[in-house]
Amino acid sequence: MGKSKTDLLLQATIGVLAAALVSVVAFATRETVVGVGDKAPDFSIRADSGQTISRGDFGGRLLVLNFWATWCPPCIEEMPSLDEFQKQFRDAGVVVLGVSVDEDEGAYRRFLERAGVSFSTARDPEAALADKFGTYRYPETYVINRDGKVVQKIIGEADWTDARMVSYIKSLL
Repeated sequence: MGKSKTDLLLQATIGVLAAALVSVVAFATRETVVGVGDKAPDFSIRADSGQTISRGDFGGRLLVLNFWATWCPPCIEEMPSLDEFQKQFRDAGVVVLGVSVDEDEGAYRRFLERAGVSFSTARDPEAALADKFGTYRYPETYVINRDGKVVQKIIGEADWTDARMVSYIKSLL
C-alpha cells in the first residue's frame, strides 16, 4: 500500500530540517582563519605595560601582530630580528605587538627580561586572540594596514631585517 500525502510531507519536512541542522552545525564549527585581504578582527588585549590595546589604537600606522611562545624555538630565533625591525621602523609609523600564548607566566617574564625586546608585548594564555585569527602554528605574523586590512600573513620564522622584507614594509608606508 502507498504512503499517504501526510507521510510524504512529514518525511520531506524531516529531511529539510535535518539538512538545516547539518548546515547550522557546519557553520558553527567552521574554523575562522584570517588571511591576506581580510579585515583583521577587532581585538582588545592588556599589554605588559598595563595599557589596553585594541586594533583601533593603530589608526594611521602599520601594525605587525606577531603570535609567539617561549616554548617555540623558531619564535625565539625570530625575536632579535623583529626587535631590530621595530627599532628601525618605530618612527616611520610601524608598531609591533608580540602576543605570547605562554601559559607559564614565569617562563614568559624570564624570557622577556633576558631578551630585552623593545616592542609592545602581551600574554594571552588562553590563546583567545590567536583563535580570533585562526592561528595555531607559531610564530605567525599578520601585517595589518592603516585600514585594518591584513596585507601579509607570515607563517613561521621570518628575518625582519632582510632587505626584501624592509623594502616591502617601506612600500606599505
